[in-house]
Amino acid sequence: MVKQTGYSIFAHSRPLRRAPRLLPHTPHIPPYQGGMKGGGLEYRQKNQLKYYILSPLLLLATCYFLLVSAVHAEPPNRIISLAPNLTEILFSIGLEDRIIGVTNFCDYPEEAKKKTKVGGMYNPSLETVVSLKPDIVVMTTDGNLREFEERLHSLKIRTYVFRARRLNELPQGIRDLGAALGVKEKAEGLARDIEVAVSRLANSSLKKKVLFIIWPEPLIVAGPRTAIDDAITLLGCQNVVSKANSSYPKYSVEEIIHQAPDIVFIGKGHVNIKEASRGLLEKLSKIPAVKNGKVCYISDSIYRLGPRVVKGIEEMARCLK
Repeated sequence: MVKQTGYSIFAHSRPLRRAPRLLPHTPHIPPYQGGMKGGGLEYRQKNQLKYYILSPLLLLATCYFLLVSAVHAEPPNRIISLAPNLTEILFSIGLEDRIIGVTNFCDYPEEAKKKTKVGGMYNPSLETVVSLKPDIVVMTTDGNLREFEERLHSLKIRTYVFRARRLNELPQGIRDLGAALGVKEKAEGLARDIEVAVSRLANSSLKKKVLFIIWPEPLIVAGPRTAIDDAITLLGCQNVVSKANSSYPKYSVEEIIHQAPDIVFIGKGHVNIKEASRGLLEKLSKIPAVKNGKVCYISDSIYRLGPRVVKGIEEMARCLK
């Protein structure tokens, strides 16, 4: 089940090699030693002229040094991922050999299951993370806690926070992550593939009312400001929960009956969701979606804002035909 934490983690990415902080250059100017003659004032004026000439040169040299340091900084070789979608992205951009730790929920691709487990997304083990000696811990605003990031910073462990939470933010999020980890070209290729696939799936002609159920009891549905809501809109349909006050609101059977959706999607999650939702569908037997057999079970691909989100949207598109 997808949960909404309400926390927002701000990106804090430290360079791998800190350039030395140079003290501002202050040239020695001898004190005034006399009148207009003899060189006192003239000497100081000449040195002031040198200062004004040298200062821009020193600034340019400093900027060049910082740029060279950043370009030649070693990319992180020991990466811990604290979210399943990030693990999938890391594998897709060729970083599987650098991953030294993942969460208990990182189960795709199959090789991810063999990585050292550091705990859950909300409660990873700080002791385990530290013991793995990571170069960087990759986190997300959509599931990881800011407090854990702050604890890592207090231990001088570098983090990168993946900010994308919406479908249209995913490609740029992948580009930024790839640049931070030293695989810019591979990340660019993946981002473009997703953009092309999403563009291909866009449809504006269906105009059907859709409900996406995250969990049957308590009844939780996908509302506004979610990738699922974005996918419904992309496919040319209306999310009947689009005006809710939260992203994953609790809903009532009466509200669903009143909305009368044409299509009902149910996310599969990690349990036998067909059995778990049987009672709910009996209560909804009179809505158009149930009467017409338009209840579709969608894999967890749609829950993970990563490469496989396209697969989830394709599953939804097939059900809408």
